Amino acid sequence: MKLVIAIIKPSRLEEVRQALTALDVHGMTVTEVKGFGRQKGHSEIYRGTEYAVHFLPKLKLEIAVDDTIADEVVNAIRDSAQTGRIGDGKIFVLELLAITRIRTGETGAAAL
Repeated sequence: MKLVIAIIKPSRLEEVRQALTALDVHGMTVTEVKGFGRQKGHSEIYRGTEYAVHFLPKLKLEIAVDDTIADEVVNAIRDSAQTGRIGDGKIFVLELLAITRIRTGETGAAAL
């Protein structure tokens, strides 16, 4: 099993959700986060005063999947989140050692 973590632009969430639903992936955790990479923020003007925004709003998606579809999930996220501009985000894939569904006690792939 794999844990796919994706950092994406908030505006791309619906496209990513639709792409994952098409792969029959129905479970996902979405967290609002802030961060920066090569984009390094930008300047904004608020009430006539210019200030620097160092951390940009992003969404962090966490999706637990079976090994057999992990590559498809990564490709679907990449294709649906990509705008071609700086700040599109990153995708990380980690090994999952164990999963337990709290309600039923199922473990492993059955808990996905």
